[in-house]
Amino acid sequence: MCGIFGYCNYLVERSRGEIIDTLVDGLQRLEYRGYDSTGIAIDGDEADSTFIYKQIGKVSALKEEITKQNPNRDVTFVSHCGIAHTRWATHGQPEQVNCHPQRSDPEDQFVVVHNGIITNFRELKTLLINKGYKFESDTDTECIAKLYLHLYNTNLQNGHDLDFHELTKLVLLELEGSYGLLCKSCHYPNEVIATRKGSPLLIGVKSEKKLKVDFVDVEFPEENAGQPEIPLKSNNKSFGLGPKKAREFEAGSQNANLLPIAANEFNLRHSQSRAFLSEDGSPTPVEFFVSSDAASVVKHTKKVLFLEDDDLAHIYDGELHIHRSRREVGASMTRSIQTLEMELAQIMKGPYDHFMQKEIYEQPESTFNTMRGRIDYENNKVILGGLKAWLPVIRRARRLIMIACGTSYHSCLATRAIFEELSDIPVSVELASDFLDRKCPVFRDDVCVFVSQSGETADTMLALNYCLERGALTVGIVNSVGSSISRVTHCGVHINAGPEIGVASTKAYTSQYIALVMFALSLSDDRVSKIDRRIEIIQGLKLIPGQIKQVLKLEPRIKKLCATELKDQKSLLLLGRGYQFAAALEGALKIKEISYMHSEGVLAGELKHGVLALVDENLPIIAFGTRDSLFPKVVSSIEQVTARKGHPIIICNENDEVWAQKSKSIDLQTLEVPQTVDCLQGLINIIPLQLMSYWLAVNKGIDVDFPRNLAKSVTVE
Repeated sequence: MCGIFGYCNYLVERSRGEIIDTLVDGLQRLEYRGYDSTGIAIDGDEADSTFIYKQIGKVSALKEEITKQNPNRDVTFVSHCGIAHTRWATHGQPEQVNCHPQRSDPEDQFVVVHNGIITNFRELKTLLINKGYKFESDTDTECIAKLYLHLYNTNLQNGHDLDFHELTKLVLLELEGSYGLLCKSCHYPNEVIATRKGSPLLIGVKSEKKLKVDFVDVEFPEENAGQPEIPLKSNNKSFGLGPKKAREFEAGSQNANLLPIAANEFNLRHSQSRAFLSEDGSPTPVEFFVSSDAASVVKHTKKVLFLEDDDLAHIYDGELHIHRSRREVGASMTRSIQTLEMELAQIMKGPYDHFMQKEIYEQPESTFNTMRGRIDYENNKVILGGLKAWLPVIRRARRLIMIACGTSYHSCLATRAIFEELSDIPVSVELASDFLDRKCPVFRDDVCVFVSQSGETADTMLALNYCLERGALTVGIVNSVGSSISRVTHCGVHINAGPEIGVASTKAYTSQYIALVMFALSLSDDRVSKIDRRIEIIQGLKLIPGQIKQVLKLEPRIKKLCATELKDQKSLLLLGRGYQFAAALEGALKIKEISYMHSEGVLAGELKHGVLALVDENLPIIAFGTRDSLFPKVVSSIEQVTARKGHPIIICNENDEVWAQKSKSIDLQTLEVPQTVDCLQGLINIIPLQLMSYWLAVNKGIDVDFPRNLAKSVTVE
């Protein structure tokens, strides 16, 4: 859940100052992914030296540390590779020694930045300690750097001078877990390795001349194509300690050993990197930007290539080579270089104080973009290109399983009822971690829907692989184009909400909600009995952007409410029923994660089964009292609250006479929102709670975009 950034220039003259600024600026755009410590590694003044700068805190603290160290910014490099990292701690507290980059030794022979978790790092650490290596940090990443050095030295002693990517293959053989990884070394000057497994990585390409082709070839071993690469063997002992073997070594083991694989045993097919050939065969000046997120690359280039799991990208001499250990049946042998549609303005704050505030106010536009070109309002048709060919199969499903985490889980809950109503297919909604823990039965006639803003959420990805292994059809609902979930699922929908930088998801929630409703509408477009209901919903969707814009006008009222009635409160109760239960859960989550105030979303029908004991004149309560078929039951629940001296804040429809009348006799306040179709009302009702969470946090002086202990893209279990 960290941010990785790398910059390589080849035949493009850059000063050290420019290189530092590029790396630091890239980190600032990735800071939402982790912000408890940061660091960079660049070439030093000597040919084989490396400068490492790292600091706890945000990128601004790193800037101060670099200024304090006062490196010579005027030194120029025609070719250079630098790597950078912003951290969300998983192993080791935020201390300078635990910051990335991590090094192999005091001479900085190998330097690594890493996103993810190495699950067998304890076994590797024990082995390396027994080999005489001394560890400086508490991180799992340091094992990777020292493993690089150990394998390099061992092979060199045995007469094998390995290529950088060959050495990396040996390292990856020993690693279990997830990683996005960049490595640079003084032994391989002006080269960088980038590889991923379960953590996102993309490579931006910037060149003055047009690329010859818009793809990069994948290079693979020629012999035994389609079979796993088998290490060279001698005396029936494997050269290289594989993950299973590594677990056999305990503390104090004297027999643990890592042995070399000869370089020529890889027998690689070295194709030319055709994309970077020039007309006359001369070297082409080029710059590469490696990142966890396109948001940090778009300033420099819109030409990007998304790496897939187990891709090993080797950048050197102005070329990008992608290697694989084996050729999988049916797998693509190229990686396309795509053009980003993202604009730099989309990821800048503009006139807003925080990204979260900006993203709340972008919802009229983001919800419109989710529907743009997909809904024909005149003919009441929904066309989702990514699902169209698969709809007949999905309609025959025995059940739909919706799998997600956090806010994405709430968007699934919010739309479950309309899926069941329109399709008559049973729908279960699962938290990805619990789904995996239970090893939920999945069958080939199930359809599994995976919802994720980033498309990289670790638990959701693991659940996706679990369902694929069992033969289920998989559907992805994601925001990030080119993300893991969007590539691995059989079909899906991009929600087109635009970049979401704030850790607390706002516009992604409303766009996921709409995308799922459109999915449900598509499933039912062959059912005559549902025509009237479908028309009602489609016409309701048309009005949503304007209605959200109207609700945003409540901000001054909500701001005042947060500064008075809700000020200094320790806990908050949110009541919802039917379609509004998901809104209660999502609102409670926003308030918890941004303002650090305990809040709980409660099903109004369960109020009398225990929760009512919490109600008194001091507990702040927010209740959804908008009109739908359950309105009388919701009114009854709220009356139970007011009968026990509760003073609820009611989110209700405009000019609702019931609440206007009740406010005369009992102490309650109302926040009025426009009325829409019952299954869409949650899109409108969540906006006041997003604003409320924002202002509760701002009033406490909390950094809204970077709440403590959290990061945007959860790429660890």
